[in-house]
Amino acid sequence: MRTFSLDNHMNNAISDWHTDHLYFAHLLDLLQKQVGSFFEGKQPNYRLIAKIVEYMRDYGDRVHHPREDVAFSLLVERYPDMQLVVNRLLQEHQVIAETSAQLLEHFNGAELDVITPRDVLVALAAVYLAYYRNHLSTEEKLVIPRAVKMLNAEDWAKVDVVVPASAQSLRGISLQEHFETLRKQIHDEERLDS
Repeated sequence: MRTFSLDNHMNNAISDWHTDHLYFAHLLDLLQKQVGSFFEGKQPNYRLIAKIVEYMRDYGDRVHHPREDVAFSLLVERYPDMQLVVNRLLQEHQVIAETSAQLLEHFNGAELDVITPRDVLVALAAVYLAYYRNHLSTEEKLVIPRAVKMLNAEDWAKVDVVVPASAQSLRGISLQEHFETLRKQIHDEERLDS
């Protein structure tokens, strides 16, 4: 296994980035399984779907993607040839955010018996899954390895201060509490659904 001489701060930042991606991939697998229920003649767990998308939207938009945006910018400064890849990833952040908002609206509505054609739900979920999986793959294969090589402790400090967790709140609670609650709700729904 290849090792890099990075201080603990940089190691933690890379580890956190990768850990987020692993958790996102797990959530995408859960989402795909639920959407697959439509094709098996079963009723998907709309609450689980909504919580997955809510977590990925809230955490992605408020913590993960803003940090990535800073890292991307710093990376392009050192690797100008990454500009095209980074531009595509930034566009994907927008598509993912827009699609997640639509998914959340439709699946929250479905949980409340608001009728949305199944084809609309499946199509939106397919776009979301495809974009997000490709997005994660590109970052893991092309971006993270170069970030490990090229970004230093000062760069990672800039990334880290983008979203000071203690200063942020959502719906009257800290972001950390909000995300812990969503993760627990997802875990509970996943367990019930098994």
